[in-house]
Amino acid sequence: MELNNLTAISPIDGRYRKQVNQLSNYFSEFALIKYRVFVEIEYFLFLSDKKFFKLTPKAKQKLKDIASNFSIEDAKEIKGIEAITNHDVKAVEYFIKKQLDAIGIENLKEWVHFGLTSQDVNNTAIPLSWKHCMELDYLPAIVNVQQDLQKLASAWKNIPILARTHGQAASPTILGKEIMVFAERLGNQIQLFSYIPYAAKFGGATGNFNAHHIAFPNKNWISLGNDFVDNRLGLQRMQFTTQIEHYDNLAAHCDTIKRINTILIDLCRDIWTYISMDYFKQKTKEGEVGSSAMPHKVNPIDFENAEGNLGIANALLEHFSAKLPISRLQRDLTDSTVLRNLGVPVAHTLLAIRSLEKGLGKLLLNEGKMHDDLENNWAVVAEAIQTILRRENYPNPYEALKGLTRGKSLIDKEVIHGFIETLVVSAEIKAELMLITPSNYTGIVAEF
Repeated sequence: MELNNLTAISPIDGRYRKQVNQLSNYFSEFALIKYRVFVEIEYFLFLSDKKFFKLTPKAKQKLKDIASNFSIEDAKEIKGIEAITNHDVKAVEYFIKKQLDAIGIENLKEWVHFGLTSQDVNNTAIPLSWKHCMELDYLPAIVNVQQDLQKLASAWKNIPILARTHGQAASPTILGKEIMVFAERLGNQIQLFSYIPYAAKFGGATGNFNAHHIAFPNKNWISLGNDFVDNRLGLQRMQFTTQIEHYDNLAAHCDTIKRINTILIDLCRDIWTYISMDYFKQKTKEGEVGSSAMPHKVNPIDFENAEGNLGIANALLEHFSAKLPISRLQRDLTDSTVLRNLGVPVAHTLLAIRSLEKGLGKLLLNEGKMHDDLENNWAVVAEAIQTILRRENYPNPYEALKGLTRGKSLIDKEVIHGFIETLVVSAEIKAELMLITPSNYTGIVAEF
């Protein structure tokens, strides 16, 4: 069956393809080959710059053009070579050597892939594609969510709502502050993410520059390797590795994305619950259907879709962070097949972010319902009354309020004010207590 959006096994390449197709620039087979070609050519140019051999400016530009103009046809050619070699990185090497023939510098062909093992290419190409995706797609997306939440928090900073702890009516809060909780949490994790370097391995078959050193023992290959990876590629070379990068920093990235996703799941469930409580209505769109049977329904599907995709992403991210740092002795191949799925949790995460943003954009405040809930729960000011009475050294205020309110079905303004009238306190204290309402007993929070 021909592959298209309807026949794809994965919804990432089927139903949701249009929403995440930009990730092909980083995580497709084509992208992996392209990044490998880029690393191999950059290394070849680096050796020339370090005087191992000479290249004319014209030849250098032609080599750069091979990397920058790399096409699907080029990738297909490499896959054709791979069908013979049965080795993907060796196929890239042979492809570049063929390009050197065309440029007219076939005498320099053996400098391609000089001293390297395949993981010197993979463990720079993959971190580079990961870095580009994080910086150009993922981080801007999650920063946008965080900023959207800050805007909503600011817009709703004066709206009191009934809080619920353990699902029960509790001391009132401010809707904007409750949204700001999530904005702060996301901001903290984004900052933590930014501290994690994009690590790479570059050091030969077992990480010790064996081949490099035996060929040129007077060259400082550690310094050269650091220069190439850190300054040429913009990654951070790990100094002590086996044949592969140890993936600890990549695992840290996965764990941080997973924490961010967990925060977003928490947000989705809270908003979903507020919708079910009728605190939010949702904007409708002409022609849309909420239920195949119940015409009235406007389901909170954006938050449900987001939660589902975040869960899938986290399951994979958990596997990556637990599996990738483990490799038998100096190398096994289990990381290779796992890394080929690196884009899948990113795709599910970005799908979730888009669903979440769509859902947030459809929210309509139902302030009447929020006000009604506060007015129907005057028992929540019991905390305020008993605290002021404690301040005044009134005997057993907590117990008095507990007896009045706990487990009672109807505690309204009249009940609370009637209780205050019975207190043996000054008229000033009674007046102070009478001013407390569920709508104004919201405390203080930091500016936002």
